[in-house]
Amino acid sequence: MALFDCTCDATSGHARALTYTTAHGDFHTPMFMPVGTSATVKGITTSQLRELGSQVVLANTYHLAMRPGADLVAEAGGIHRFMNYDGPMLTDSGGFQVFSLADTVKLSDDGVTFQSIYDGSRIHWTPEENMRIQELIGADIAMQLDQCAPYPATREFVARAVDYSSAWARRCLAAHKRPDQTLFGIVQGGMHLDLRLESVRRLRAIEDESLAAGGRRFGGYGIGGYSVGEDHEVMFETLGEVARACPDDRPRYLMGVGNPTTLVRAVREGVDMFDCVLPTRTARMGTAFSSAGRMNMRNAKYARDFTPLDPACDCPTCKNHTRAYIRHLVKQNEMLGAILLSVHNLHFLLDLMRRAREAVLADVYEEFFEQWMESDAAADY
Repeated sequence: MALFDCTCDATSGHARALTYTTAHGDFHTPMFMPVGTSATVKGITTSQLRELGSQVVLANTYHLAMRPGADLVAEAGGIHRFMNYDGPMLTDSGGFQVFSLADTVKLSDDGVTFQSIYDGSRIHWTPEENMRIQELIGADIAMQLDQCAPYPATREFVARAVDYSSAWARRCLAAHKRPDQTLFGIVQGGMHLDLRLESVRRLRAIEDESLAAGGRRFGGYGIGGYSVGEDHEVMFETLGEVARACPDDRPRYLMGVGNPTTLVRAVREGVDMFDCVLPTRTARMGTAFSSAGRMNMRNAKYARDFTPLDPACDCPTCKNHTRAYIRHLVKQNEMLGAILLSVHNLHFLLDLMRRAREAVLADVYEEFFEQWMESDAAADY
């Protein structure tokens, strides 16, 4: 297969199993991506990521551009060599981080101006500068610069965010040249189905214009601006139709979503890729995903519980440590507690998506979905 070829291996209802080729190997969907914001998944070594079955790791353009700087990452040989991870990688554009600092951000047709959280300096990013930075970092997949609208927001605000994101998508696609890296477009539109579908329509028109002029197309479609404060049920009112409006010959990536049940439901709607800091962030808070639902390891009921964290799990944490020991570590604020829970939570999501893929390949995804929704594991938030 050529670089960035996408093969659909099977479908089961709207759920899909894809194989996607990058310069650092193939990845297979449905798939969860651990988040390595500053070129590290917190508390996890790259060898552990391989052992857990991680396929794609996400890194953050905003934070890497600020510290240590994209030029330094490029000097090190790119993000893969810098962090010693030889699998596929993706960089987000940093747009979510920029727009989460709403009180310091100024938008214009030219780009975005924001204040660095590190030293307070004022920084201006055009779409072209954002592409230059992501090409220097060198992940296999780059994301366009976009505006992520908060929730709640007025329809007028969300519509303007679609305008900015669409205009910047055109400029990102024109500026992006690195041959061993592909660029994903990003769908915005908040909770308004018509704005979402208009965003998809504009992205498809942009790549058609690019191809007609001898340029490139988007390697996949990110779906941004969900899980920004709305109830999950609100997201699912529009997510399926939005996902299926995206091209069916490339990955659909729901950005920033990581609850196990949300992943299972979104795959059923036609989503292929996910990322979120949730598994490691909740681990640092002493919380575990499990076949029995979410577990708060600070709970006194685990103090003398010498059974595995999750008897149904075969991750290194569950094979080697008891609930009592993990609770002890968490209560003592020992860093090992957060590490062991991070290993488990990452394994839980990676393995869940592996089993989801097997269900798609066997054309039994609806049965897989129903069994999950009826299980105790579905009580995850």
